[in-house]
Amino acid sequence: MALHPVLEAVTARIIARSAGPRAAYLDLIDRESEAGLRRGSLSCGNLAHGFAAALDDKATIRSGAAPNIGIVTAYNDMLSAHQPYGRYPEALKIFAREAGGTAQVAGGVPAMCDGVTQGQAGMELSLLSRDVIAMSTAVALSHAMFEGTVLLGICDKIVPGLLIAALRFGHLPALFIPSGPMRSGLPNKEKAAVRQRHAAGEASREELLDAESQSYHSPGTCTFYGTANSNQMFLEMMGLQLPGSSFVNPGTPIRTAITRAAMHLAVANTRDPAKAFGRLVDARSIVNAITGLLATGGSTNHAIHLPAIARAAGLIIDWQDFDDLSWVTPLIAHVYPGGSADVNAFHAAGGMAFVISELVGAGLAHGDIATIAGPFSDWTKVPVMDGETLGWTEGPKATQDASVLAPVATPFAAEGGMRLLAGNLGRAIIKTSAIPDDRHSITAPVRIFHDQDSVIAAFKAGELDRDVIVAVRFQGPRANGMPELHKLTPTLGLLQDRGHRVALITDGRMSGASGKVPAAIHLIPEAHAAGPLSRLRDGDMVTVCADTGVISADADLASRPPAPPPPAPDGLGRELFRLMRHASTDAEAGACSLLV
Repeated sequence: MALHPVLEAVTARIIARSAGPRAAYLDLIDRESEAGLRRGSLSCGNLAHGFAAALDDKATIRSGAAPNIGIVTAYNDMLSAHQPYGRYPEALKIFAREAGGTAQVAGGVPAMCDGVTQGQAGMELSLLSRDVIAMSTAVALSHAMFEGTVLLGICDKIVPGLLIAALRFGHLPALFIPSGPMRSGLPNKEKAAVRQRHAAGEASREELLDAESQSYHSPGTCTFYGTANSNQMFLEMMGLQLPGSSFVNPGTPIRTAITRAAMHLAVANTRDPAKAFGRLVDARSIVNAITGLLATGGSTNHAIHLPAIARAAGLIIDWQDFDDLSWVTPLIAHVYPGGSADVNAFHAAGGMAFVISELVGAGLAHGDIATIAGPFSDWTKVPVMDGETLGWTEGPKATQDASVLAPVATPFAAEGGMRLLAGNLGRAIIKTSAIPDDRHSITAPVRIFHDQDSVIAAFKAGELDRDVIVAVRFQGPRANGMPELHKLTPTLGLLQDRGHRVALITDGRMSGASGKVPAAIHLIPEAHAAGPLSRLRDGDMVTVCADTGVISADADLASRPPAPPPPAPDGLGRELFRLMRHASTDAEAGACSLLV
């Protein structure tokens, strides 16, 4: 199938725009490959330190006769998604030996849970943690003890941080090993209904906690289609973890077999110069990640993460690229919050094998990208067990559940629903895949806030029981680290259900769990940089229109002085991140303090 002309044009535009940075990046990884530090160049003292505690592999590592794989792990047992990783290192060492290699835990990276910190001060460290994870991974790999890398991470900022660092060590082969989603618990729609009743004062805290506990109930990734599961989607769209491996539940024989196969592959790839990680990730694979995101209704957070990841590989993408691709990429998945099904139902309906087959078949994904193993056509296959033997077989060519997955020919919506807004308030992103059609355009007076709690207090006081656009400003990367404002979802949803025309505008984030209320997010320039948002006043008429791509205020903003920013946040260690906030790029460039 020929490429769709828009996909072909966007890819060509990225390649042309990135020519200089990409050439410099490829030169870097070539120099690192040819002359960079490696185990053989270490002094005796260096090397002895490196294998001193490798009791079972000391002789092999010392000899240099076998590839040594560095394991970078985001394990902790407070994140349900990462709890299964606790026992992975010992198993991975065994699997490496089976393949003629060795493995060591190169280092651990922090892994915070946005589900725990949502609406709390700790959420202001969330996006910043991505850059810390990238730097921590670089520290882990700086010892020059490794010929390849496996990356153990799933959730929101962890995969992007690991990926940024793996690209900066792009002369080494690398791959991701997932651990899978928890089994389905309380349906997400029922959980959301309890949240909304609690926001209205109609459900007790105990009732809400019981519903949340039934939803998030065991080891494994949360089952709604937020940022964590969007990460898994795009890793497969880029061919960076094994086909069909993303949504296999933890603690199953097939999950163990996939992990074993991944480590065998990691060892084998050290012997193939073509598997250098930095050469696998190019403009085509980044475009695949974007169209996969759009086709599945994935997390808006990736309008920030993918630009940061691309820059780590010397590639420059922007929100116009997302917008252009969104208009031609149909929505073929209905997964909560875009539908009622969870990721287990998505996987059972055909999962990533079906999505990739449909997109490549329609010319909406590059079918010729380089991968960690074999041609990208293998990513239309699914893992199966034949007794104790793992293999891959062709995935379904038709959806197994038409309420969850649809073919490109008869999609749930004609376009992907992640759009660029622009106007005298700046540039923002809006996700429309879960917004009712009659809510795509909202014009209403604005009410301005500087934090989520003030919005909720105003709601409880009856001050928002009307048509209103809620503006929450000074939430950008330079102000307070750009937290998610997901705590507002039940409140705003309740106002919309009462018949009011409601929208949110913010220089903060809304996450992959944003839903039915129109939200113009990631607004740049941010208020902290004296952007137009800082010049809005209560009562200004504001328009947010996803159909025409407009975000504007009926006011002469340029003539007004900006509102002063709140004091710099402190407490919970937030003061330690002040330099990172100060150095951050804007959201469209990845809200990144690295590689600026």
